Amino acid sequence: AASIRLSHDAAGHLDLLRSQCRRRAPAQYHDPDEAALRHRLLAAVQQFELGQPPPLKSLLSDVGISDAASCQAEIDYLEEQILSQEEDTDLLLVGGVLALLRYSLFSQFDPGNAKAAQYWPSAGNLQRLPSWGGGGCDDTSFSVPKEFSCPISLDLMRDPVVASTGQTYDRPSIIQWIGEGHSTCPNSGQALADNRLVPNRALRSLISQWCGMYCFQYDSPESNEGMAECVATACSSKAAIEANKATARILVRMLVESSDSSKAVAAKEIRLLAKAGKQNRAFIAELGAIPLLCRLLLSSDQIAQENAVTALLNLSIYEPNKTRIMEQEGCLWLIVSVLQNGWTTEARENAAATLFSLSVVHDYKKMIMNEPGALEKLACMLKKGTPRGRKDAVMALFNLSTHAESSARMLESSAVVALIESLRNDTVSEEAAGALALLMKQPSVVHLVGSSETVISSLVGLMRRGTPKGKENAVSALYEICRRGGSTLVRRVAKIPGLNTVIQNIMLTGTKRAKKKASLIVKMCQRSQMPSAMSLGTSLRVVDHSLVGNSSLRRAASFGSGELSNPVSISVHVP
Repeated sequence: AASIRLSHDAAGHLDLLRSQCRRRAPAQYHDPDEAALRHRLLAAVQQFELGQPPPLKSLLSDVGISDAASCQAEIDYLEEQILSQEEDTDLLLVGGVLALLRYSLFSQFDPGNAKAAQYWPSAGNLQRLPSWGGGGCDDTSFSVPKEFSCPISLDLMRDPVVASTGQTYDRPSIIQWIGEGHSTCPNSGQALADNRLVPNRALRSLISQWCGMYCFQYDSPESNEGMAECVATACSSKAAIEANKATARILVRMLVESSDSSKAVAAKEIRLLAKAGKQNRAFIAELGAIPLLCRLLLSSDQIAQENAVTALLNLSIYEPNKTRIMEQEGCLWLIVSVLQNGWTTEARENAAATLFSLSVVHDYKKMIMNEPGALEKLACMLKKGTPRGRKDAVMALFNLSTHAESSARMLESSAVVALIESLRNDTVSEEAAGALALLMKQPSVVHLVGSSETVISSLVGLMRRGTPKGKENAVSALYEICRRGGSTLVRRVAKIPGLNTVIQNIMLTGTKRAKKKASLIVKMCQRSQMPSAMSLGTSLRVVDHSLVGNSSLRRAASFGSGELSNPVSISVHVP
């Protein structure tokens, strides 16, 4: 480059191209020593398949892994490779090596030292595994490119996501921005059409590559929805499963025998291991991890408590583990204690998410509702929590609302009030409307809901702008108000401006259940004998007659009195 006087930028592009070509070179052009090392790695992975953990000290030394920090760096790198899924990546092979390194981290090193370094010391202290890494990094001075910085925080983006305006932000920053009540894009000033955030994986891959060039550790964000699924797929070979089992045995033993700080490290690794795959969740619980994690929920170490409750959350995704958790003496009380008094916001939020996961099972709904403080703290989180916390809380309350005996406890705990107030929050309004529709089968709940000045207008607004499911929940709640609230509430519904247009839209584009409930609302308004109701009833009759040519809508309008559809609990998403 110097001899032909290339510019600095051109030389940089040439170096990048050279490193990429080296990575993608066919196997026959690789160094013989590297090929031999690769063969030894694969042989070590295959030994796990036979149930025989291989000797690793010499092998790790030869690939440049000499301590916990360098081992953790390789784990992070391989996870990134799995997530990016490049064309020449053998996922099962990389997954096997990843499982081998996780086992090595706990069998060969002190993993507590792995979290100390944020920057990799130098190129000489860390080599990439054969055929999966790039070259070394010699430049220790760098500035973060503007394209990789979040426009809000101005920091390097760890989890870049695209907002509805097409602008990219770091997930925590844009979530905080929206949670503070802003409805416009920070960068462009445009109105946000909705609050959905789409992961920008292309940019995330570029940031990871840039971090690798400068030996900067790029932590894979746990909020990335695809990471757990990708890692679980890559680690599905028998060798990887056996290696993960061996790792889990070490971790459970650490929970029993180690110091408090080591127990916190073990809880964190169990949390990550349980995040990736049903088989991991199954054998971790079978090894006896659940009661040991429960003990850490009372820990004065906030990191240990946070990792323990999140590990229980991840384990609870596997159906048999729900039973193990609920049958463990005192475990439910401990989870609620973290919900009430957890050291960190994340710990409290994950306790709420754990209750959501457990409430999917019908038999456990009443147990959760009867646990002192559970509903009260879920209601408090729904009112005052972060956007993520509110989402966890409202989902748990929705599931609990499907129980026939939930109404009284929901009233006592102020959960109904929290749900009413949440109708004005776009993040949780759809689930809140669904929960209220279920709870309003009891007259006392209808009376409380009907006494609010904003409920009816909020529900009509959700019918206008919500998703198909949100519109269905809103129209179901409005139907219950009209059906059980008496003529006064029916007249209030009939007076809502724009109701005619909203009903038309539901009848044309809504779900089958939404159309049924909308037609019944029209009939109840028409049957009202008060002049104010009759005046709007005239316009609603126009809606009915204008749609008479459509046979499906004609059938919908002929339905008699109906009940809310059978409640179905929402399945939990992997955190």
